[in-house]
Amino acid sequence: MMDQPQESLEKREEIVVVLDFLPNGYSYDKRPSHKKTAIVQGIGSSKFTLLELVPKKEVFLQPLAEVYVGEGKRDQIHHISGKLTYEKLTSTAKAELEYVVKDLVVKNEPFFVEFFNKAQPLTMRMHQLELLPGLGKKHMWEILEQRDETVFESFEDLRKRVKLMPDPTKAIIKRVMQELKGLEKHNIFVR
Repeated sequence: MMDQPQESLEKREEIVVVLDFLPNGYSYDKRPSHKKTAIVQGIGSSKFTLLELVPKKEVFLQPLAEVYVGEGKRDQIHHISGKLTYEKLTSTAKAELEYVVKDLVVKNEPFFVEFFNKAQPLTMRMHQLELLPGLGKKHMWEILEQRDETVFESFEDLRKRVKLMPDPTKAIIKRVMQELKGLEKHNIFVR
């Protein structure tokens, strides 16, 4: 059996949250209107992947709707056109993005708490925890000491046990947004 590419072994996005729906395609597309297809710009709910999707004919989607894009039968999406960069998002998609990221972080709190419980050093001088906005060496060492005693159960538990801890939800949202905008060298959360 041949080795599969690393990406196909990783978990792919199953659910995408709609950021913008363009029923007539992009305005800059100069093709005749009968050749244009509707476009959906969305963000994956597990890896924060920005995706361009083509909906099935006669499907109309609202921003914030969740659509299935996994391997099984898709009811609303015909196919995935590919990944998007932040710069290619419409102004509507950009306006919805931070709200959607916040919602996804809150809904997936156990995943992000697990990050605090398992984060590792990147180099001899840099730890993954230090990549979060507002967390420096002092907070990093306190988090490491506290998690050695017992793992964190929630963001609230983290805030109670680490003195002067910045809001972990806001720190993660800010980090995800920086990664989506391509402002970071290392990606922790965005594929």
